[in-house]
Amino acid sequence: MGETFYPIALLLVFVAVYAASEAIYLWWHATRSPEKQRMEKRLRMISAGGTVGSGEMSVLKRRLTSNGPALDRLIGLLPRLSRIDRFLVQSGAEWSLPNYLLYTASFASVGFFGSLLSGQPTAVAAMIAVAAGMVPTLYLAHRRGQRLKRFESLLPEALDLIGRSLRAGHALPSALQMAGTEMPDPVGEEFRQTFDEINFGISAQDALQNLARRVPSTDLGFFVIAVLIQRESGGDLSEILSNISGIIRERLKLFGKVRALSAEGRFSGIVLMLLPFATAALLYLIDPEFMSLLWTDSTGIAFMKGGLLFMVIGAVWMSRIVRIRV
Repeated sequence: MGETFYPIALLLVFVAVYAASEAIYLWWHATRSPEKQRMEKRLRMISAGGTVGSGEMSVLKRRLTSNGPALDRLIGLLPRLSRIDRFLVQSGAEWSLPNYLLYTASFASVGFFGSLLSGQPTAVAAMIAVAAGMVPTLYLAHRRGQRLKRFESLLPEALDLIGRSLRAGHALPSALQMAGTEMPDPVGEEFRQTFDEINFGISAQDALQNLARRVPSTDLGFFVIAVLIQRESGGDLSEILSNISGIIRERLKLFGKVRALSAEGRFSGIVLMLLPFATAALLYLIDPEFMSLLWTDSTGIAFMKGGLLFMVIGAVWMSRIVRIRV
């Protein structure tokens, strides 16, 4: 009996191991494979463009919230879902909408309960929770700004490449494909997406408008408008792109000069913002009892609140002074 059961047990163990391995492989292929990630990225970029039908948008909405039926219903109630997804795409992060909401809720919860455990009042804990919950958004906003700056710095070279391709006899979709292949990201990524949309049947006008929606760049808007006008009225598109590229380069050069000239004002603002805190820390080290009146006495608390309010107003005012749009 035992000798008969032994090979059967080995066979069952082999089948179980094989089934487990196959299940792991299928799970990885369906959720973590490079093909799946590329498909997810393309769907996210298409949804961020905005030119899709209602049926396609429902599919994209299910994709954005495909972490479970309960989460589907919860996130489906959120307004402006496409704007949040577009913000995630513009940042270049691989986060999905549920990931973003989960990170935001996690940071806010840690800030709130951590403040309560440290003995802070509920109102203070709520403010700390709001500030902590904004950390993922601020991180994505920083990434979005850096990605947009890199895109604008690479755009003139991409326009020159498209113009040379057009002069060589290539059609506009082929020129966009060459720019997507030769240029580094994020310019190459965006132009590859535009070529894929045209190749999959979306009109060139809609694909270019999707590109302008995904990338909120004034310089890119010039390119899209020039191409759309040229397709309606005709003309030498390669020469137009060459002129736009030159204008963008001069604009970036002027912007660099403005930043250099306004650097003193920005540095002065930073020093003026940090000076009260540095002075307060130095006085606290010299005489802690004297400085403690600032947050223990009611008059000191009132002065501190007023000072912080005026500091915020001054910081906003100085930032508007040194911000020169080119």
